[in-house]
Amino acid sequence: MLKTILVAIGFLGVAILLLGVKIFFTKNGKFPNSHVSGNKEMRKRGVTCAQSQDREERRKMLNSKL
Repeated sequence: MLKTILVAIGFLGVAILLLGVKIFFTKNGKFPNSHVSGNKEMRKRGVTCAQSQDREERRKMLNSKL
């Protein structure tokens, strides 16, 4: 049982290391921006995230009531 857990922890460690090679081993390494607003093509098409759209609609509704 202990051997299985140690092997699983080893595999997880290797997987995390391989997923973060660019981030860990480059001078200015950082995670890529995967948010909708960080995508130039999405912004060109006017697509925003659901939270931003909801916030804007709520603002519009509040301003129209005043």
